[in-house]
Amino acid sequence: MTASTRIWDGMSIPAPGSYELDAAHKRIGFVARHMMVSPVRGEFREANAHILVAEDPLESSIAVTIRADSLDTANADRDTHLRSADFLDVEQFPTLEYRSTGIALLEKTDPIFFWAKLKNHRLGRRAVSTEPTPEASPVTARFVLTGELTVKGVTRTVDLQVEFGGARRDPYGQDIFGFSATAEIDREDYGLVWNVALDSGGVLVGKNVRIEIAGEAIRQG
Repeated sequence: MTASTRIWDGMSIPAPGSYELDAAHKRIGFVARHMMVSPVRGEFREANAHILVAEDPLESSIAVTIRADSLDTANADRDTHLRSADFLDVEQFPTLEYRSTGIALLEKTDPIFFWAKLKNHRLGRRAVSTEPTPEASPVTARFVLTGELTVKGVTRTVDLQVEFGGARRDPYGQDIFGFSATAEIDREDYGLVWNVALDSGGVLVGKNVRIEIAGEAIRQG
């Protein structure tokens, strides 16, 4: 049987191959500010992602397609407005797309260094920790994934801050790996400029949108 993982730069990472986003273990979410004071969270329920893990991990790539009409913020009226021509215009632009163009390693964290710091910390010496031993925790890493995000027919470069969550073979014999990612975009860069000025100052809907992604990918074949 082909190995599910390999060691690269001291980390256990996925074996080379083609991976698909697991629909049962994903969240493609976003956060925007309402009335200048409160965050509104939403997500896209339907999306697919094809990930090619290369022999050289830094040559890996991802292609994502998101169904625009699968947007869900837990409020039907708001969702209808967000799907309209004021925002995503899902009838004319049924998908959002992301295509990576590069990847770079930012840093990796070996839990043994955390435990060394804790051991030498004067408060840590007195505390009794219930955390698992460092050997039970894998080395983790953060990457920056550069790519092009297309929304409403407009394409802009977006850097995703990616945290690698680990790789393994699950109880069903599937090779999987986990990840999370975040980014900040200005919705007006994509022509989503609808807003209402508030009498007290400011606007109804914030311009900045935080993207929040979490998921698992399953090896194909």
